[in-house]
Amino acid sequence: MLGPSAAGILYVRQAQQEKLRPPIYGWHNVRCPNFVAQEQLVSPPDARRYEVGTANLLGLVGIKAAMELLLEIGVDAIAAELQRKRTWVVAALLEKGYSVCHADVPSENSASIITFWRGDEDMTLLHQKLSDANIVTSLRGDRAGRKYVRFSPHFYNTDAELHRVLELL
Repeated sequence: MLGPSAAGILYVRQAQQEKLRPPIYGWHNVRCPNFVAQEQLVSPPDARRYEVGTANLLGLVGIKAAMELLLEIGVDAIAAELQRKRTWVVAALLEKGYSVCHADVPSENSASIITFWRGDEDMTLLHQKLSDANIVTSLRGDRAGRKYVRFSPHFYNTDAELHRVLELL
């Protein structure tokens, strides 16, 4: 049995602990009945609030490999490759009669994200056609209701893959 002073210390520690928030959250330190996320993050009232659970080891291994690949190839080399691809893909889209958002953006301000449309074509159908051909795109829209197809080739996409996209347009 705790004496009055020990009980008081325990109360103060619990009150102080309530003010502390865990630096990271995981499946051990957040209430989630049946592993369903809740509207609010509620941690246990004791030291269990700092036990986040198992680390995402597979994710950590994957990100380590990805970072090693990026560093091996070089960020500048990747940027140059993305700019090279963007330049010829945008030109090919314009040649096919598509409009491209920010087609003339200076290379130092561009990315490989390419958003395009054509007024006489149903972009929803085009997006579906590309999806059916296992080409990942995103269908976007603006406030006026116009639809756009957006895709983001990266350094690991081959020129042949990008030519295939253009052939399907």
